[in-house]
Amino acid sequence: MEQTDKEKLPRHIAIIMDGNGRWAKKKSLSRISGHIKGVNAVREVVTACRELGIKVLTLYAFSIQNWRRPAEEVMALMGLLKEYLLKEGEEMVQNNIRLYAIGRVEDLPLDVQNTLQETIKKTERCDGMILNLALSYGGRSEILHAVQGMLSDFQKGKIKPEEVTMQRFSDYLWTRGIPDPDLLIRTSGEFRISNFLLWQIAYTELYVTETLWPDFDRTELLKAIADYQSRERRFGLTSEQLNGMEQ
Repeated sequence: MEQTDKEKLPRHIAIIMDGNGRWAKKKSLSRISGHIKGVNAVREVVTACRELGIKVLTLYAFSIQNWRRPAEEVMALMGLLKEYLLKEGEEMVQNNIRLYAIGRVEDLPLDVQNTLQETIKKTERCDGMILNLALSYGGRSEILHAVQGMLSDFQKGKIKPEEVTMQRFSDYLWTRGIPDPDLLIRTSGEFRISNFLLWQIAYTELYVTETLWPDFDRTELLKAIADYQSRERRFGLTSEQLNGMEQ
């Protein structure tokens, strides 16, 4: 098992959970069976992050583009999401996990929206870890939504052009109040971002694994964290500058 330094854990891990369909195909199962197995991986990774002390875990659960999948698959995914929230809500409270959601959640079926909001409300006083679900999410849509919000406030006289800063703009994003990811994990070996957290990952460390999401477990998570800890995060500075700052 990979060794991790508890003093250098990423504060925020984001994961593109990819490979449910390929996992199912390899085993001659339906795609829905792959999604069901993927939910088990979610449970294991959430538990592992909580035990390790990760402060924020963002999961790319359903993209805006996913609505174009076959209706049967979309309905199954919505059902799995609702079932997960109903089953895990009380455990989130017991484990001090607060649920967030980002994206166009108004696109979700009404019953799923209601269950989501009930779970968010139920966990609002938890402060041990944030589980942030990206639902009907797209990075470009998020940035556009932020621009529209800022323009609206400009027209109302709430903000002036000279007051537009990086931080001020970030406050209009769906992720406002959440630190940018330190580590972005993508499963299934695909080397693309897939319209995920485009603004937030400017200086995020990327980790790609061939492991399909249903097979991604605590051991795989520790491998990703160990790899992250082996890197030098310079944020545009030189190694010499960083070393001087540390002294």
